[in-house]
Amino acid sequence: MTQSYTPPKVWQWDQASGGKFASINRPQAGATHQAELPRGKHPLQLYSLATPNGVKVTIMLEELIEQGIQAAEYDAHLIQILEGEQFSSGFVEVNPNSKIPALLDTSTTPPTRVFESGSILLYLAEKFDAFLPKQPAARTETLNWLFWQMASAPILGGGFGHFYAYAPEKFEYPINRYTMEVKRQLDVLDKQLALHPYVAGAEYSIADMAIWPWYGALVTNQVYDAAEFIEAHTYQHVLRWAEQIAQRPAVQRGRIVNKTWGELHKQLHERHDASDFELRTQDKLTT
Repeated sequence: MTQSYTPPKVWQWDQASGGKFASINRPQAGATHQAELPRGKHPLQLYSLATPNGVKVTIMLEELIEQGIQAAEYDAHLIQILEGEQFSSGFVEVNPNSKIPALLDTSTTPPTRVFESGSILLYLAEKFDAFLPKQPAARTETLNWLFWQMASAPILGGGFGHFYAYAPEKFEYPINRYTMEVKRQLDVLDKQLALHPYVAGAEYSIADMAIWPWYGALVTNQVYDAAEFIEAHTYQHVLRWAEQIAQRPAVQRGRIVNKTWGELHKQLHERHDASDFELRTQDKLTT
């Protein structure tokens, strides 16, 4: 690293800095404009985008429906974060932190707001009694790994991903620092998956749904184009698990909900009915 930086006595916000997400990053919370959120026909209203955090929840909802739980039917509304839609007054009412995903359960009186992806997964698991073991030790192990992901992913996304892929300039120190930690996390995960078919043990759970969109995507080169850089091929157990999860029909559906990039047949901008996967992907709407 060739440049050094001396912090000022008082930090000042420079809107020009921040790389790809500079236009939506700011040091204040709250709404920037008035706009109500749309509502669909189902009790569960999801406001999201198909980032790794968003995909966690759409996978969970599709897995519940795959299990025959019709009460888990949902409307998934697209939130364009690069356009600042998460700062609307309606979105801030559901999530004061202005981050996707956010869920509104209108089956309760008053409606229940749920934000933070881990909280949403836990809420749905408890509401529908699925993908979370009842036995105390197994439940605790699942929650251990769910919270491991919530604590670890900011290092991967906000740390490694930002400095390796999105920062306006490349600097050796932060890239080395975050790469080291991401590789340590992958080693933790690889050692766990050497002993168990799924992250928390013998059964597929919300822990897998939380971890797969981040770490599965990383080792299969679907985020940050960094698989070679981190030597992803060396994490053989993570790769086995990632490929296994990717074959699940609910995962294949969930990963395309609220997706607005990539191949058109793998983009379902909004989901309001199970038939949308056949009828309303972007290749169907643009031909």
